[in-house]
Amino acid sequence: MTGPKPKAMQCSWKAVLLLVAASLAVQYTAIRSFITKPLAICRVAKPRDCQASTTTSCPPQWPPTSHILVLATTRSGSSFVGQLLNQHSDIFYLFEPLYHVQTALINTSVRVRPPADGRRLLLGAYRDLLRGLFGCRLQELEAYIKPAPELHRTQRLFRRGASRALCAPPVCASRPPPEPGEGQGGGAEGERWEEGECVRKCGSLNLTLASRVCLHRHHVAIKTVRIPEVGDLRTLLEDPRLNLKVIQLVRDPRGILASRIDTFPDSFRAWKIWRNSGRKPYNLDASHLSATCADFLRSAGTGLARPGWLKGRYMLVRYEDLAREPEKKTREIYRFLGVSLDANVKRWILNNTRGAGASGNHKYATVRDSAATAEGWRLKLTFDMVELVQDICNLTLAQLGYRMVNSAEELRNVSISLAEDRTFLPFL
Repeated sequence: MTGPKPKAMQCSWKAVLLLVAASLAVQYTAIRSFITKPLAICRVAKPRDCQASTTTSCPPQWPPTSHILVLATTRSGSSFVGQLLNQHSDIFYLFEPLYHVQTALINTSVRVRPPADGRRLLLGAYRDLLRGLFGCRLQELEAYIKPAPELHRTQRLFRRGASRALCAPPVCASRPPPEPGEGQGGGAEGERWEEGECVRKCGSLNLTLASRVCLHRHHVAIKTVRIPEVGDLRTLLEDPRLNLKVIQLVRDPRGILASRIDTFPDSFRAWKIWRNSGRKPYNLDASHLSATCADFLRSAGTGLARPGWLKGRYMLVRYEDLAREPEKKTREIYRFLGVSLDANVKRWILNNTRGAGASGNHKYATVRDSAATAEGWRLKLTFDMVELVQDICNLTLAQLGYRMVNSAEELRNVSISLAEDRTFLPFL
């Protein structure tokens, strides 16, 4: 007679079923994840005449081969740098798409820094969206655009008019195709539109069609002022599928302050009173300035320390250097990116760096005498204001090669630049 089986060999049929079900669930999740995630490691070569085509005659495209992020802060010249990339016929450019993330997640002004916990939430959302946009998945913006797009169409994409690709055929059917030699989305010189005209004449933006156009460009470039420092991008920079390169744009904090006072008068009312009256208000808030300088200090410090994960992926650019020698510096930028400088970019530099001043009163205008604009702040701020900035940002000024001024006379002597001759080589 056989005795009872040892307890170690007893097994509940319910436990077996649970193990089988769990195993199947894990396998299903893994397979689903594999088949739904787009691969971006490989791509097929495409004929040049397919660059801007969305017809079925062209072969299927992988996402573009390289990606560019302009990392900056408000009023540092980032709109100008963005346009140097936007003008290229083979670059798909987006202006501040992260604006929608911030306005959706925090109901406040874009110039107010979120608390520490909100910062972590925002940075995670920023990185996720950037990953999607660099893969030309513009539909991922729909979760943040308010009101929500209908049938993948929206009238509310922030600063759509700053992107040539979004204001040109086939995305914009109302605009005539470019003249020969103008490149994609350029239009003839007489056809140049202001930003508002793009939205008015092109109508709603079809995000699906825009994604297809993006896939037919070799490069995607995004400009943002919403990520504090390059270290916040490490996970993206280490992702081999993205091939991401960062251009960190910096500017003399004294110039940033002067520009913010003029551009955001409501937020900088106390500063404007001080500048106009010569009397420092008791309720002056300098936290935005200390935050900007701290971000510069940490981010540039990381980049200049040259950690391995930034090799070949980081370039520091001072706005003052770009303004003094725009064509030379632009060539250096494109060399770092590994992209040929085309005629559209050269033409834009010629037309937009020798003007008498900003085009109209638009705060993002880029038509200007760039060399004069770079240090024009020295005729706007009082010496007392400059002294305060220098006290707050002394380490940042020294790190980035900006000279201190010790008197009102020295401040007003614009014949001597406050940007030292210093070379910041890309980390290759």
